[in-house]
Amino acid sequence: MTAFVGSVIEAWAELRIHRTRVLLSLIGVAVAVCALTSVVALGNIAQQATIETSERSSGRPATLYVSAYTADGSTPSAAVMDKTWNEALVRYGVRYASRVNQQQLSIQFIDGVSVVNAMLVDQPYGTMHRVTVSKGSWFGEADAQRLAPALIVNDIFYARLGSPDLSTHPTVTLAGSKPVTAVLVGVTASQSWESQPSMMMLNDAYTQLADKLTTDASYPSYPSYEMWVPPALSADLTTRLTADFSASLGEGATAQVNRQDYAANGDDPFLPIKLVISGVAVLVLLLGALGLVNISLVTVRQRIQEIGIRRSFGATARRVFFAVMMESVVATVAAGVAGVMLSILIVKSPWVEGAIAQGVSDVPPFPVEAAVLGLAAAVVVGAIAGLLPAVVAVRVKVIDAIRY
Repeated sequence: MTAFVGSVIEAWAELRIHRTRVLLSLIGVAVAVCALTSVVALGNIAQQATIETSERSSGRPATLYVSAYTADGSTPSAAVMDKTWNEALVRYGVRYASRVNQQQLSIQFIDGVSVVNAMLVDQPYGTMHRVTVSKGSWFGEADAQRLAPALIVNDIFYARLGSPDLSTHPTVTLAGSKPVTAVLVGVTASQSWESQPSMMMLNDAYTQLADKLTTDASYPSYPSYEMWVPPALSADLTTRLTADFSASLGEGATAQVNRQDYAANGDDPFLPIKLVISGVAVLVLLLGALGLVNISLVTVRQRIQEIGIRRSFGATARRVFFAVMMESVVATVAAGVAGVMLSILIVKSPWVEGAIAQGVSDVPPFPVEAAVLGLAAAVVVGAIAGLLPAVVAVRVKVIDAIRY
């Protein structure tokens, strides 16, 4: 241990003596480590963005979807489906679950009545699908009991109303045999493919008002049921839910329970992204190592006489080998620390984070594994870059080195 510490101190002293040369030779290593660490860290953010996009459309792992159909093509009894659904939620202790339905409702705008697509959901849907509300807030647990139903609309709908201040509790009229006044509580950003106003409404609120509203009778309405459960329990719950719904619906009806989230197949859907990131990182590292090896060889050639004098005063081949090797390792570790710090400043800068993590609600912190990988790469590069020069230094004959 004492010999190792002594070698490190000696290597650091040599680096200080030749600091100009060392600085120039290690710029490439610091840049390579910074690039390697940044690629891994930015890859984590990009992966998180892809995960969140998938979860917004198909739910978080594991989201189970329950549906049913009959042999004659008719819709199974909604009352039986709801009853079985509610019993299953209580029986299996499911916290996050939602019924999802679509309706076409007539909305009274300033410039006339328009038919708007309405998604009917339950309160946990927002958490299950990472719904981001740009203004206002998501449905609260008490919103289902409001006399004036709460609505969350997209920004196209919101702009058509004149973009009122949500703190004033703006209202809109749902047309029907008995027009209903609804209150806007939140606004979501429109998707790139959306060009028409749309809205969300709680299932329970719609059920209480359905007989008063004007709906499009030609528009098919097939509710679906989904729940978010631990992935480890998904297979067992799939079997149990299928049996429960099949028994409740009776003969002539078939129940199906399946997963559609990104992790449904069990494979890592982000493996191609990880392989690409790893390939780029290795390439960057190899380029940095190659440059350092060349510089280290030139440096050893310039220090041949110094090495010969040390050998003549009794320095063993092992000591010379280890000294040359440690100079390279200590230098690259210092460069690695600088590279990791620079990477943190780059990745966590508001400009880069805003560009890469756009739309990401859970921006991951700078990954510790990226920093560790950067430092480990610096050590490996130092060892590789110091190995060949150290071998060259050991093989030099003392008398030839002194005459050099």
